Amino acid sequence: MNFTCVIVEDLLVAADYLKRCCEKSGMVDVKGHFPNVAEALDFLNQNSVDLLFLDVEMPGATGFDLLDQLAYSPQVILTTSKPEYAFNAFEYHVTDFLKKPFTYQRFLEALQKLNLPSENGNGSAEEDHIFIKSDGKLVRLNYSDILFIESMGDYVKFVTGDKKYITHNTIKNLEEKVSKQHFMKVHRSYIININKIDDIRENDLFIKGNEIPISKAHRSDVMKRLNII
Repeated sequence: MNFTCVIVEDLLVAADYLKRCCEKSGMVDVKGHFPNVAEALDFLNQNSVDLLFLDVEMPGATGFDLLDQLAYSPQVILTTSKPEYAFNAFEYHVTDFLKKPFTYQRFLEALQKLNLPSENGNGSAEEDHIFIKSDGKLVRLNYSDILFIESMGDYVKFVTGDKKYITHNTIKNLEEKVSKQHFMKVHRSYIININKIDDIRENDLFIKGNEIPISKAHRSDVMKRLNII
């Protein structure tokens, strides 16, 4: 089974080398090459791939900025000439870190670390957590700890039982990124953890003392999801 991938790399010679490595391996189908984060996001927000070959330093934004904004979580192999990014790579849980220039053999070793692609097109098994950037650091939030997520314009607020985290993101992005097994959108401004609902009263639901509106557009889906007739 082959992996689908895109290459996000501003140096054409580096991108061409990666393409040749992918073709030679017979394991990776390259769906596109993008020289910057903006173009890559335009494609990735409409198309899912198993894997990103991701440079760090590019014009306009970094590879880590792309990971912060991407609405789902493909596997990632970082490609950079600067070893100082290794710690950031660890924090972002990338699959491997290829320091340029790298050999074809080293490329193959990176592929061996990948999880096999799943039938839904995303190579990673569904996780039980999400990483968010808040107060200048990456924070791991377990799904079981999140009560709900609230939109705040260009930011969102993650509410847990004992703390609140604000991060630069949108409800639309997070609706695709978080586990649909645990979460659902109940209002244009709210995504809730369905396992945390205490009760529902007409057009509102309550989670640990927090009153959250259910919009008319989402009410039918909420009732069906909770098996309420």
